[in-house]
Amino acid sequence: MFARLLSHPEVREHCELRGPFGFLAFHGGSLERVTDEIAADAARAAGASYYGLVMPPSFRWHVPSNRVDPAHSAALSAFLDHVRVAVAVHGYGRAGMFTTLLCGGRNRPLAAHVATALRQRLSPHYSVVDDLDAIPANLRGLHEANPVNRPPLAGVQLELPPRVRGMGPFWTGWDRSVRTPHTTSVIDALAEAATTWTEAGR
Repeated sequence: MFARLLSHPEVREHCELRGPFGFLAFHGGSLERVTDEIAADAARAAGASYYGLVMPPSFRWHVPSNRVDPAHSAALSAFLDHVRVAVAVHGYGRAGMFTTLLCGGRNRPLAAHVATALRQRLSPHYSVVDDLDAIPANLRGLHEANPVNRPPLAGVQLELPPRVRGMGPFWTGWDRSVRTPHTTSVIDALAEAATTWTEAGR
């Protein structure tokens, strides 16, 4: 399934290897919009590594995270071999949760660390949930085959609602060529979380 997606001539992979902290966005482009931009910009700001998969306009083929197999991608494999811990940026939309960010994944100390950085910049406009029991089961990102859980220290699956990605009626009239302040706050929070994280904090 993942191999077929990668074979599409307009699907693009991006891999930038820098520090041992990594950011991923493998549902980027037209599928979970703006997630690849957030992950890439946070990685560059933090000197972290980045892997992104960008789908072309109107292309909406969702490969479940546990089917995103590095065996089919040299770029993803190189990224996972290089980093020790990661944050995967995803987008979701669910009634009643349009101002709720979710921090799943297997590295729970890092999830708490990321959540704290996000709260500092987004409260009171958004709530940030890092209690796994409060996260819908299919958004927890705990499967061992999920790329974010493959690094030695695993990682955090960050689910972002549309509004914080600059989408939806809240931003009606906003100049789409200019990034919204909420999206900028997410990028700044993620970059700070990456630069202040230490393995001793596990």
